[in-house]
Amino acid sequence: MMGVIEQFKKMIGQEAKNVSPSPYGRWLNGTLLEAEEGRLRMSYLIREEFANPAGIAHGGVLAGIIDEVMGMTTFSLGRDGFYVAANLNVDFLRPAMVGDEVTIQSEVIRAGKTIAHVECRISSKDGKLLAKATSNLIMTVIK
Repeated sequence: MMGVIEQFKKMIGQEAKNVSPSPYGRWLNGTLLEAEEGRLRMSYLIREEFANPAGIAHGGVLAGIIDEVMGMTTFSLGRDGFYVAANLNVDFLRPAMVGDEVTIQSEVIRAGKTIAHVECRISSKDGKLLAKATSNLIMTVIK
């Protein structure tokens, strides 16, 4: 049986709309760039439907991308059960505009039996930090 990281590594370079089990993740349609246990890097194209009337990515969409990637990152640990966000703290530092490609890096800082602490950063193509976030996620059991 293939482990979680091996499954993730097979998805590198593929769009989420083709491989994600998450309906929301498929709609966001990021591309997995790197995967290790407890660490992921993805890219997303800021589409028109992500934007406010000024053509800037809506903060709620960026928070949703962050939440999706952080959840995937905890899933990469290969644990029984599923981590869900208990909180999400986001600092928006610079705008992402329609047409921009952004990179998201997420890392599990500490994974306990019930709570995982994760940090995430969104950067522009030229490496400028657009947003950073932290989250505590709680292990749940899906029945």
